Amino acid sequence: MNIALRYAAVSDVGLVRSNNQDSGYAGPHLLVVADGMGGHAGGDVASSLAIAALAPLDGESHGPDDALSHLESSIDSARLDLVERSEVTPELAGMGTTVTAILRSGNALAMAHLGDSRAYLLRDGVLNQVTTDHTFVQHLVDTGRITPEEAEYHPQRNVVMRVLGDFDVDLTPDMSVREARPGDRWMLCSDGLSGFVSIETLEHTLSTVADTDECADQLLQLALRAGSTDNVTVVVADVVDLDTLADGAGPSTVPVVVGSAAIDRDRPTSAQDGPAARAATLVAAATSAGDSPEASAEDAAHASQDGTDATGDDSDVRPGKRPRRWIAPVVTIAILGVVGAGGLYGYRWTQDQYYVGVSDGQVAVFRGIPTSAGPLTLSTPIELTGDKVDDLPPYVVDRLTETISATSFDDARDRAARLVADAQAETDTSTQEPAGTAATTPPADTTTDPAAPADGTVPPETTTDPPAAP
Repeated sequence: MNIALRYAAVSDVGLVRSNNQDSGYAGPHLLVVADGMGGHAGGDVASSLAIAALAPLDGESHGPDDALSHLESSIDSARLDLVERSEVTPELAGMGTTVTAILRSGNALAMAHLGDSRAYLLRDGVLNQVTTDHTFVQHLVDTGRITPEEAEYHPQRNVVMRVLGDFDVDLTPDMSVREARPGDRWMLCSDGLSGFVSIETLEHTLSTVADTDECADQLLQLALRAGSTDNVTVVVADVVDLDTLADGAGPSTVPVVVGSAAIDRDRPTSAQDGPAARAATLVAAATSAGDSPEASAEDAAHASQDGTDATGDDSDVRPGKRPRRWIAPVVTIAILGVVGAGGLYGYRWTQDQYYVGVSDGQVAVFRGIPTSAGPLTLSTPIELTGDKVDDLPPYVVDRLTETISATSFDDARDRAARLVADAQAETDTSTQEPAGTAATTPPADTTTDPAAPADGTVPPETTTDPPAAP
């Protein structure tokens, strides 16, 4: 049996972020998704460095026995690259990235995982999450303090506890080896997809859309239509048996690089439909509207005065046509009217949105979205909870600073109340635990994998799990 991968990868900046901090890679032997964090500059640098360190593995020089060690070694090299870059460029200090990677060697798949990006396996029409999120909320689920259903809407669901960072601590990723079976479909993604599209919808799309490129595009658009507030990156790969394919029907072997590691990393969102996409487009248009349309109209109106053309050739002395000076103001008024109407529609949409943030040192409920369009601020605090931010743990403050989106005013109030209650409960529990106990260290991944490891490799247990805000 001659195994190969048919793959596709897409990435999008999304509807809210100003830059894409995700990176993705798909090649004949290597699949990677990296979700960077650490601010406007740090996140995209971190994920790009991770891809750069892992990309050289995309070759046939790895035997099944050493693929796992090569993958782990490359991830450690990426960590050292992050440490070195932060030392050279201090403003990048604190950057980090998730890493979910699969390295194929024959019919074996070596996997490494750090953070809350995910790997899913569709086998026989059933989709299962293969990786376990390294998040504070997953720790609460593992310890029985909340249910998986509650975890989906928990205000701290994006607080990551294990990432590839620039701190000089070696956090060993979850490592495992699995069998590559023909007919399997793998999907790697950042939480911009998995955090906004249900697993039922993911399963339906992965099961019904046969073409990998089309499937990846549809998953991306599903996330954008769902109003994803994050960058979205998706890698889809099918395991195929080359011996069963017709001549010339084999998969491409050209690597695909997407997101911040790609040349087109500054490409705007490809959102096609939905209220959030339309509002984001209209706000962006209102913000970036300049004088170029008016200037172009004025240039056209004055292009042929006094019988001269644009090149200055005045050999033709016939009188030119009377310039239509009314064109410029009419065109300008029309453009401003369209932009103004679009901006008004977008603004009205923003005022139907709510989120939880910080105002006057307190946890507060806001109406609008946490951004601005030129001089116009698109959010206003409408209720202060009375809970002081200084009384909350640092990771909760970081989450509030990034804001927590809500579906309604009541939902925002409920999220604010739960956030404070959970933080207080966590603080009370921490004070009652014996000294020296690492309360926030999640247990080793014991989730039963749908595809049993080929060689019985057990992911090593991590002993140090410092929180890191995305």
